[in-house]
Amino acid sequence: GFALLDLAEAERIRALGWRGPVLLLEGCFEPRDLELCSRLDLWHTVHHEAQIDWLAAHKTHTPHHVFLKMNSGMNRLGFRPAHYRHAWQRLSGLTQVESIALMTHLSDADGNRGIAHQLAVFDKGTRELPGERTLANSAATLRFAPNFENVRADWVRPGIMVYGSSPDFPEKSIADWGLQPTMSLRAEIIAVQDLKRGEQVGYGSRFTADRDMRLGVVACGYADGYPRVVPDGTPVVVNEARTRLVGRVSMDMITVDLTPAPEAQVGSVATLWGTSPGGGVLAIDEIAAAAGTVGYELMCALAPRVPTRVV
Repeated sequence: GFALLDLAEAERIRALGWRGPVLLLEGCFEPRDLELCSRLDLWHTVHHEAQIDWLAAHKTHTPHHVFLKMNSGMNRLGFRPAHYRHAWQRLSGLTQVESIALMTHLSDADGNRGIAHQLAVFDKGTRELPGERTLANSAATLRFAPNFENVRADWVRPGIMVYGSSPDFPEKSIADWGLQPTMSLRAEIIAVQDLKRGEQVGYGSRFTADRDMRLGVVACGYADGYPRVVPDGTPVVVNEARTRLVGRVSMDMITVDLTPAPEAQVGSVATLWGTSPGGGVLAIDEIAAAAGTVGYELMCALAPRVPTRVV
């Protein structure tokens, strides 16, 4: 199934012909959202009392599949354990509800603290309650689910790993986990410059050539979602050769060292992350680390103006 936040995306998925499960991770934002959930057969999360009130007042001939969320320690969404059973009892008494799955979210599955503390809270709070269970995100799915049945539960919710990014980078890379990128950012070289030793490139003249060299000007910049803060040396792949960014990222362009790709010319493709045309891999985690952030942010930050091709 698909798990997402936006009702418009849910409508698009249904319009494309998907008839399997679609779960709204943050549930309904207002009562009228329930009408669309009924019409499109969307599952939705319940994490506060008002959402139960809306269901109780909702007139529908199609009972809802809901995921009742527990706040097991992350303190973001969900009912605290002391109030969880009461929320379950309210939902179970509604004719508008067909099934109740039991759900929580893990805050430290990618770190040293682990998940034992939240797992204990969830297990205690849901003991003897019927219903399918789901708690594992990408990190828990990779690090704990293979060895713990109660972490696998009935559903896992892989997110970042589906796109080919490691949830615990740099401890483990996508190669370590056997993941492949499913999102790639590529752009063409639109100009080539020949720099002499001692010449600079870009705003602020940040990079100075230490030798004569060829530079490729790539048609992608921070207005497209490529991070402005990355330093010289950030990896780029050109014509299947791994090379480096040189000079500051501009709004619409970056400049790359073509020394490892001497055959590169105008029209050659630069892979900024993901899979290159020849099948090479440049993990988005490397670019994110250079930018001092995580792959999640880069994937979410691509601008609407970037042409997207779904394969």
